[in-house]
Formats: sequence, C-alpha cells, structure tokens
Amino acid sequence: MTREASPLPSLDSLLRAPSAAVLLARFGRAATTDVLRWILAERREARTFHAPAEEILDRAADVLAASFARSQKPVFNLTGTVLHTNLGRSPMPPEAADAAAEAMRSATSLEYDLDSGKRGERDSHIAPLLCRLTGAEAATVVNNNAAAVMLVLNTLALGRQVPVSRGELIEIGGAFRVPDIMSRAGAVLKEVGTTNRTHPRDYVQAIGPETAALMRVHQANYAITGFTASVPTDELARIAHEANLPLIEDLGSGSLVDLARWGLPHEPTPAEALAAGADVVTFSGDKLLGGPQAGLIVGKKALIARINANPLKRALRLDKGRLAALEVVLRLYLDPDRLAEKLPALRLLTRAEADIWATAERMAALIQRAWPARRVAVEACRSQIGSGALPVDLLPSAAVTIGGGGLESLASALRGLPWPVIGRIAQDRVWLDCRCLEPADEAAFAAQLPVAA
Repeated sequence: MTREASPLPSLDSLLRAPSAAVLLARFGRAATTDVLRWILAERREARTFHAPAEEILDRAADVLAASFARSQKPVFNLTGTVLHTNLGRSPMPPEAADAAAEAMRSATSLEYDLDSGKRGERDSHIAPLLCRLTGAEAATVVNNNAAAVMLVLNTLALGRQVPVSRGELIEIGGAFRVPDIMSRAGAVLKEVGTTNRTHPRDYVQAIGPETAALMRVHQANYAITGFTASVPTDELARIAHEANLPLIEDLGSGSLVDLARWGLPHEPTPAEALAAGADVVTFSGDKLLGGPQAGLIVGKKALIARINANPLKRALRLDKGRLAALEVVLRLYLDPDRLAEKLPALRLLTRAEADIWATAERMAALIQRAWPARRVAVEACRSQIGSGALPVDLLPSAAVTIGGGGLESLASALRGLPWPVIGRIAQDRVWLDCRCLEPADEAAFAAQLPVAA
C-alpha cells in the first residue's frame, strides 16, 4: 500500500511544532515567521503542495542560520601580501582592538573635558602623540588618507590651482585617482613636467595668480626607473615658500619610523617631510603605521586650524572606537625598542625567514595528511608588503604548495573552511605563503584541516 505524501502544512502549525521552538528562541518570532512564509510561498509557486513539516523546518533553519551569520569573517591571509587591502590591511595589536571594543561598549570622554567639565575635542586624544612622533606643530585625523588629501585641498585650494608632477598622478586600488580626488575637492590640477622627468623650473613656471599650493605625491604603489628626475621635498618647499605658498605632501602608506632599522627598505616618514619643509603632510593609519583605518594630517598650526574649521571635517571624522585604537597604536611608537614585538604589521614584515620555513614545514606535513593524493611541498617564495607600500621590494619567505589538478576547487575548499584560508594560484599549484601564519595560530589552522579531507 502506497503511503500518501504529507500535505503542505499551514504556517500556524509549523510555528506550533516542537522543533520550531528552537528557531523561535534563537532567531525570534518575526524572522522565523517571515522565512517560513517565504518557504511555503516558494513551494506553492513550484506547485509542490505536499511536504513534511520537519522538512520545511529544516530548510528554515538553514536559511535563518545563513541570514544571521556574520558576512565578514576572520581569515588566514596566506596570499603573500602582508598588508592586503581586500583582507583589511594591517592587523591591529590586541590591546588596540580591546580599546576599540571598550570604547564602543559604553559612553566615553570622546568630546568631553574631564578637567573642566566642558565640551572637548576628539582630536585631543591623538594630536599630542602625533606631534611628538612627527615634530609637527599640530595634527588632526579623518577616516582615511584619501579623505585627508581631499580635506586639505578643499581647505587650502578650493577653486584654485595646485601644480603636481605628471609622474605623481597615481591611481590606487579600485581605480581611485589623484586627479579625481583633486577635482572632487574643488582644486584645479595643473600638471607639470613629464611622466619620467620633472624639474624645479617646471614648478616655478607653473606658479601664477591662481596658484594656491604646491603638492608632492609619494609614488607609493609603483616606481619609475631609468632616465628620471624629480624634485625632492626640501627643494620644492623652497620654491613654494619663495612664492608664499604652502607645500602639501601626501605620503600615502606613511611609516612613522625608519624601517631600515629592521632591515627593511627605507620609506619616507612624516617627520622627514616636515623637517624638509613640507607644511602639511598626509598619510594612512592602517598600512605601515599598523593601526586602524584613518587619514592622518600633520603640519603647521595655522594650516591645521583652517583644516579643522572646514565643515567637511565633521563628515570625515573618526568614530570613538577607531580613535581609541589609534591612540593605543601611537603609544607603542613611544617605545621603539619593542615596536617590532608589539606591532603585528611590523612583526610580520620583519619575521625571520627561518621561522617562516619552520611553520611551512609543519603545515605541509599536516596538509599532506589531509590530502594524501595531492603533491604537497615547501618552496621558497617572495612576500609583498602590500597596500601600495614599497611596491618593488619583496621579502624572502616560504610557502606550502599544493598541486594535483582541480586547483580552483581546492582553493574554493580552503576558502570554505570555518576559518577561511586565502592563498593564490600560480604555476599550476596553490601557494600558501606562511609569513602571516604565526605559531600562535597554527593550532587553529591545523584543527580544521580534517574538515577539508
């Protein structure tokens, strides 16, 4: 005797089912009801008029779990790019992340002066530190470096010309270009020199009644080599000041310290730019500096005061969480002897090659056990710094390589792990650069590998 299929249950009966209680407790009545109603409508539209209640409730559980899951997940960055823009750039120190979380959980003295009991300034939490670390007269902060450049230009050059070398009209990720930022800021770009050679006379000849400032842009994410010439900051500052103009310098990735101390290539610092005569310097907080996303502006007191008075400043300001994190990170720079130990970005960039090889060899053995049919090896590779910093300088590293066909499926399986693993495909292998896999995280990496087997 053939058993008849269960008719499509009613919404009310589904909500009264014992297994629905778990969904109601976890996801709430409104969300659970909406999803069940949607599933029932989907079945009717497909002319499926019979289904067990438990089948529908199981489907609802899957849909609700997916709907309530956080879309932004922690991942293992094994791409070989340390400051990976798509993966959030610089990892922050735990104490900075804790400070951000603490600030977000409660009321804070964000814009309140505890001594006077009156309104305060949010920049007061970081401006003294930035001045101490860079030698600037004053400092302020906005939500990223593009915003910093736009705010500075909108304040100092609205409707007026700013000469910039053609060799410095950079484009950063997402087709975001300096000329576009200048246009949106209301400044008028005046190109000087050529792509590969710009001379002092090019700037001198470009200065006229409509000139508001000179600007120098650090070639952060590319390099021009060969028959080249550019005007250094001190020479450009002299030209600007002789014409009673300010010099704006955008350093992009912006390191607060000389990286050569740790064997890395030198990157211009804000302190060097200011000492050479720049009047306003902008740089990022979440790249080489190793903090949260922010655009830092340091320079002459009178110019920073004008920048802070611009109504756009309010639209571009930092929230209390990122300010709290940035303050903690800046304080780490007051102890340079322990900076590489305390600052994750610098620790990863300066990690010993032998340590990376040891990690790669341990992980290769575990991966081989998880995928015994695949070819697993440890190979030398080169890591990139990333986020437009020192683009031609590569760091010796070691990677686990996995071959054996179906590489896209393998990469997808790695991305689908509970703690997704992000590598890259090259030379008919998946490459997992182990520079950013620190010993403290190896156990978490290894624990999930059997899931992929």
